[in-house]
Amino acid sequence: MTYIRKTICPYDCPATCGLLAETDGKRILKVFADPEHPVTKGLICRKMQHYEQSINSPDRILTPMRRIGDKGEGKFEAITWEEAGKEIADRFKKILKEDGPSAILPAYYSGTMGVIQRKCGEAFFNRLGACSLVLKLCASAKGSGYEAVMGKTSCLEPEELKQSSLILVWSSNVKATRIQAMPVLQEARRAGKRVVLIEACSREMAPYCDETILIRPGTDGALALAMMEVIAEQGLQDETFLREQCLGYEEFLPIVKQSTPEWAEGITGIPAEVIRRLALEFGQAETPAIFLGSGFSRYGNGGMTARLIPILSAFTGAWKKPGGGLCGSEHNGGPFVDSRRVARPDFRKTPGRMVNINCLGSALTDTKKDIIKAFFVFGGNPVNSVCNQAEMIRGLLREDLFTVVHERFLTDTALYADILLPAVFSVEQTDCFKAYGYRTFSVGRKLVDPQGECKSNWDMFCFLAQAMGFEEEHFKRTEEEMLEDLLSHPEQGLLELTEDEWRKLRDNGTIRQPFGDHSHFKTPSGKLMIVNKELEDPVPCYREPYGGEYPLRLISVPDSHTLNSIFLERPDLVAKRGPAALMLHPLDAAERGISEGDPVTAWNDLAQVEFTASVTWQVARGTAAVSGVYSSAITGTKLLFNALNHERISDMGATTLNDNRVDVKRRTE
Repeated sequence: MTYIRKTICPYDCPATCGLLAETDGKRILKVFADPEHPVTKGLICRKMQHYEQSINSPDRILTPMRRIGDKGEGKFEAITWEEAGKEIADRFKKILKEDGPSAILPAYYSGTMGVIQRKCGEAFFNRLGACSLVLKLCASAKGSGYEAVMGKTSCLEPEELKQSSLILVWSSNVKATRIQAMPVLQEARRAGKRVVLIEACSREMAPYCDETILIRPGTDGALALAMMEVIAEQGLQDETFLREQCLGYEEFLPIVKQSTPEWAEGITGIPAEVIRRLALEFGQAETPAIFLGSGFSRYGNGGMTARLIPILSAFTGAWKKPGGGLCGSEHNGGPFVDSRRVARPDFRKTPGRMVNINCLGSALTDTKKDIIKAFFVFGGNPVNSVCNQAEMIRGLLREDLFTVVHERFLTDTALYADILLPAVFSVEQTDCFKAYGYRTFSVGRKLVDPQGECKSNWDMFCFLAQAMGFEEEHFKRTEEEMLEDLLSHPEQGLLELTEDEWRKLRDNGTIRQPFGDHSHFKTPSGKLMIVNKELEDPVPCYREPYGGEYPLRLISVPDSHTLNSIFLERPDLVAKRGPAALMLHPLDAAERGISEGDPVTAWNDLAQVEFTASVTWQVARGTAAVSGVYSSAITGTKLLFNALNHERISDMGATTLNDNRVDVKRRTE
C-alpha cells in the first residue's frame, strides 16, 4: 500500500517548492510537484522531478566511518556512532584544553535551508565557544547593497511583474535559479511586452528574451549610472519623487551627470548607442521593472553596484506604481519564527573568533597564530564551492588537523575527513522553511525513517552534545519538539493565522502573506536612501572590480541541471550538463588558436585547471565562463574552477567569486 504526503524542497532556491512524495512508509518511491502550493503551483525544476533517485542512491553513505588511508585518498572503515562520538568528543576536549575553543572551526552553508537543520549546529558550537562563521557567500553583498538603499522595503514578487510594461532581466539565469518566474516572463512577451537580458553570459536565458545585451563582468554599476545620465539628460526622471521621497538626490546628481554612455562604453563594452537606447526605453516605460539576479554582486564592487541598480529602478518613480521597481531581492516576509531559539546565541559566554567563509583556505593553513586544530563540515561542500580551493586542500592535508564531515555522498570535501558521518535527506527529517524569494513559510515533517544509520543535523548535534557531557535541556529535545517550540512561539508573520491555516501549516503545508507594499519605504526616515550617511562611501559611484593582470575575466554561472555541488550524484543530470566546459567568445578563442571542443588549461597565480573549450557568442568579449560546479570524480582532476578564485572579499565583506582573471591556452594531450 502506498500513499501521498506533502513535503518541501530544502535546497537553496527562492521558492521552497511544494512537493508530493509517494511512499510505502519505508521508502520514497516517487516525488512530483504539489499543485496546491501557493507559489510553485505544480511547477518544479528537473532536478527535483526525480528526487527519489538521490534519496535511494546506492552511493549514499549509510554508516559512520573512520579514515584508514591518506587524507584525500577516500579510504574509510565502518565504525559505530558510539565510536565516532567518543573520538570526536575526546579530540574536541583535548583541543579545548590545549588550544582553546578558537581552534575549532565549523563550516556550513546551504546544504539545507530549513530553520532547524541549518541553524542547529550553531547551538552546539556556541556552547563550545568555537569560531563563528561569517556567512557572506552567494548573494549577501546584493542583500546588503539593497538594504543600504531600500532598508526593509519589500521588493516585487515575480507575479507582480505581470503589471510591468518592460522587464530588464539583469544578471539572472531565471531558468536555473527561479524557474517559477519563467511563465511570467513568457506571458509578458506574449502580451507584447519587452524582456531584455543584461548578462555577461546569456547561454540559458537568451532564447527567452527579446534582446540580449552582453556586459563585461563587474561593470554593471557603470551601466546603471549611464542609464540614469540619459534619463536625467532627457528629463525622464521623476524629479518630485526623487526630491521628496528620496534622500541625497542633489548630492548624487553630479555623479550621474558625468557618467555618460560614452564613458560607460569604455568600461562595459556596450556601445554608447545601445546604452542610450536602453535608457530611453526604460525611462519612457510606464512601469519598468528590473528582475535582478546575484552574479553582478560577486565582485569587489558588488555592494556598490547593488546600491546603484535599485537607485536606477527608482529613478523614474516606478516604485510608486504596481509592477514598477525591482524584483529579486529581499521580500521581508514574516518574521515567522525566532531562529535564535534554535541557534541559541545565549550559550556563547565569550565572543568567538570570526572567520569569513570566503577565507577558509587561509584559516586552515595559518600556522602562525590561532591555529585551527579541528574542522567540522555539515550542510556544505567547501572544497567545491568556496574560493581558493588549492589552499583549502593544503590545509585539509595537515596531519594535525582533525576533520569531521557530515555528508550523504563522498564529496570532494568528504575525501579529507578523519571521521565521516552519514547524513539524511529532507524527507528523513523534520524542519520548517522561510522562502527568500516569496513571503511564504512552510513545514516539512519527516516522512520516512533515515536509511542505514544516517542522522539529521539536529540528531547528530544532540548526540555529540551528549558525548561532550552537555547538560542543557535544549540538546535533549527531538527535532519534532523543536518544531513545536518554534510554532508555539510565533512571530508576527504567524500571529493572525486562522485555525484552518494553522492546520494546513502543521500538516506539511505552506502559508503565504500578501504581497509586500513596495511603495512604502521601510527605512529609518521613510525615504529611499540614495545617499546613506552610515556607509564609508555615502554617495554611490562607480568603483572598479579587483580584476588582475590576466586578460580574461573568469565567472561562474548557474546551470539548470545542478545546484551548486548538489545533485552531482545523479548520472542523468551530470550527463545532460556535459563536461566541465570553459565558454569563450569566438574572438578570444581565435586569438589563442582554440576551437570548439579543444582541451584547454586556464591559469592564474593561484592554479591551473583543465577544461573543454566551448566557443560561443553568448559570452561577453574578454570573458571566460564556467557553468555550474563539478567534482573531481567527474573531471578526473583534483583542482576545479574554484582553485582559480581568490579569497578577496567585497566592499560589503562578501564573496568575490566572479572577480578573478585568467588566461587560457590549448592543451596538447
